[in-house]
Amino acid sequence: MKQATYHELNPLVRLKELELLTPDFMNRMLKAQDLTEVETLFRETIYGQYLSGSFYENFEAALGQAQDELLAELVNAVPDPNVIWIYTMRYTFHNLKALIKADLLNQNFDELYIYDGFYSLEKIKTAIRTGQASGLPTSLLESIQEVREHFEESNSLQGIDIILDRKYLHYQRKIAELIDEPELLKEVISFIDFTNILMVARGIKQKRSRNFMSTVLSSQGSIPKEELLDSVETDLEHLTGYLRKTVYGEVIEPIIKENTLILSQLERLCDDYLTGFYEVAQTQAFGPLPILALLNAKAIEAKNLRLIITGKRVGLTNEEIRERMRETYGT
Repeated sequence: MKQATYHELNPLVRLKELELLTPDFMNRMLKAQDLTEVETLFRETIYGQYLSGSFYENFEAALGQAQDELLAELVNAVPDPNVIWIYTMRYTFHNLKALIKADLLNQNFDELYIYDGFYSLEKIKTAIRTGQASGLPTSLLESIQEVREHFEESNSLQGIDIILDRKYLHYQRKIAELIDEPELLKEVISFIDFTNILMVARGIKQKRSRNFMSTVLSSQGSIPKEELLDSVETDLEHLTGYLRKTVYGEVIEPIIKENTLILSQLERLCDDYLTGFYEVAQTQAFGPLPILALLNAKAIEAKNLRLIITGKRVGLTNEEIRERMRETYGT
């Protein structure tokens, strides 16, 4: 397929947006009386065509297959593949974590592989096994080598996650700068900031040391790493007070209670805030933002469907499910 310009891709993106589930439809699913009614509604969506066998056991596979087909279509059409990879890089690094651990433990974690649009299961396994793989960027091969060397020295599986999480955020910033789209770079920097905030908050709850958190946090965000580290060995109230003085002060205010962040709502707030960056994409006919907005909307849609289906399964109330659901752009 001949690669299109972003302007030529715009009609395809808008067509795919029409397949997104409306807030009214999601509300119908939320108000469904039981899982049987949820299944009936699910089968009416574009995901229904991928569903086979038991609904609860196979709805994840249906969501995954729909995502795989969308990624394959966009990768073949987009002018700059980095635009897709900056979004699917999260899957690439997830795959590296799972498959490196499988190799080191002599186990099979193939079922954990998630298609990222670029690097097949076998290609990643070959790179992990041999240190080489045709088509894999040098950056990933170097990441694999660094993890291997760390494991040989420390025998620590936790170190694998730490190294690859830090590498992931580093490459997010690097690729965003290469794409050279100002709004995208802002989104990526905010994503790194929120990732750091989440890690500091969890580190406080887990009573992690400053030295440990120094190895975990990224230096690629806008909030100075050293300033975040000052909150590590204190408490959530101290972190909340510091964050109120940053550019995210107003953003976090709705999830503050008695001068302390409500940690259970922080991840949802992060998703909603980052989705807001894509509002501009609704009227933009040029550049990569509409494609990224579509990928984000599909990912948020899948999260919300999982929340509803799993919530109904375990007996959560509609209100309990609703407070966990993410906003989608344009709604």
